[in-house]
Amino acid sequence: MTNIESKHGTVSRQPYELYMSMTDLSNFKRMLPEDKAAMIEADYDTLTATVQGFNIGVKVHERVPYSRIELVDFGAPFAFHIVVHFDPAPADAYKTDFWISVEADLNLMMKMMLSGKVKEALDKVVDGLVDASNGKMPEGLDPAQWAK
Repeated sequence: MTNIESKHGTVSRQPYELYMSMTDLSNFKRMLPEDKAAMIEADYDTLTATVQGFNIGVKVHERVPYSRIELVDFGAPFAFHIVVHFDPAPADAYKTDFWISVEADLNLMMKMMLSGKVKEALDKVVDGLVDASNGKMPEGLDPAQWAK
């Protein structure tokens, strides 16, 4: 198994606020631009997407209220397990230590090709959430898209 862990980021929201916004996987589709959202199908427990010609999906394996959401592969070409963590920040109980861990069953070639890219993507998610919680719009995101 390949283990990949994002950086930790301090989000300016309490753990229960983040957990509640992420517990319904269909919320992720609503946050994307229309062209990206068109490639995704989502409901409360599952999310599937087409990425570079590959169908990949996740389904909720376990929800631990206000602490973590565990996802497993759902129709993906390889097995993986994702844990989204919502820990109280050590210095401020009104903030969250947010991070994501991934375990994937990758062969050596896939590990070499994907590990760095997955880590980079996970770190970008953490950075974007930290920025958004501090009132900074993540790069490439146009708030006008929700004003329709």
